[in-house]
Formats: sequence, C-alpha cells, structure tokens
Amino acid sequence: MELVIPSTASLPGFVEALERGWSPNTERDVSGELLAEIAEDPATFLRQADDPDPGGRTVTLPDGSQVPRLPSFVRWMWDGEFCGSINLRWQPGTTDLPPTCLGHIGYAVVPWKQRRGYATEALRLMLVEARITALPFVEVTTDTDNVASQKVVTSNGGVLVTEFDKGSAYGGGGGLLYRITLS
Repeated sequence: MELVIPSTASLPGFVEALERGWSPNTERDVSGELLAEIAEDPATFLRQADDPDPGGRTVTLPDGSQVPRLPSFVRWMWDGEFCGSINLRWQPGTTDLPPTCLGHIGYAVVPWKQRRGYATEALRLMLVEARITALPFVEVTTDTDNVASQKVVTSNGGVLVTEFDKGSAYGGGGGLLYRITLS
C-alpha cells in the first residue's frame, strides 16, 4: 500500500467507493457532496485535494455549521486500487488547532480493505509528509470505543494525552487525544 496524490487515474476508484456508500469523513457522510463536486468539476476537485491553501473555502461540521478550512491536503491509499484516504491539516505558526478541528490527521479505509494494516501504514507515511508543516508533533483523535483506530495511532508512536468531550458540533461523546512526535 502506498499514498498517492489524488489524480485523474485514481479518481474512478474514489468515485466507486463513494457510490458504494463509503465516506472519507468519519463524523458525517459526505459521499453525496463529494460526488456532486466531482461531477461539477473533477479537475478543480483534484487540484484542491493537493493544494494546502484553503482559498477561503469552508468545512461543514456534523451539526451543519460551517467553519473556515485550515491549510490541508489529502492522500489516497492505493494498493493497485483505491483503499481509503488520509488528510493532514494545520495552522501555520502554531501547534494549536481550533476547537472545531479534532486533530491534525484524519483517515478512513474502505470497509472491503480493512484489517490489512492499511491505516497503520498510511499514518506512518503521512507522518513523513507532515514534516513540511514544521510542527514538532501532530495530534490524532479517536472515539473512545474505536479500539482499531487507537491501535493504528499507538503503532505509530501515539501517546495518549487526554480523554475529552467532542463537543456539540460533533454530537458530543467521548474522544481520545493522542500526540505523535515528528522527528
């Protein structure tokens, strides 16, 4: 498994995953929104996936509120076909994230490719790319009951910092905050 920059060649696999009901956002289903964006302008969709400049765009939270997009980029997991996605987001000049952002890195593997170690490898590879941010560490969150994701994070050097409430924008509930040092 490798990480690839979203491209015209890999786009059909991403679209197929969305059409099968998979969503790269683990907090809310964004598959329909992404399919509409791709149908409207696939070139812009692909360009924005690899462009860290937020360009005034917004992100819709699970409660429907919108917040400014942070600098970010997306990579797709690829093993000869689409396997999932991982993204990195940050605020220049600080390790802090706004309260509306649950972590520096988020990932999701399609159900038919899970339990193969792809999320663990994707996070390892994204940590290499994260060095462009000049951050000394990244924070990754998981739900308190998501043992599989907790193993992904700890396998990559994640250290539990705290348990927290995800807040009303994310429907509440418990989360775990891990920190991974970038070296």
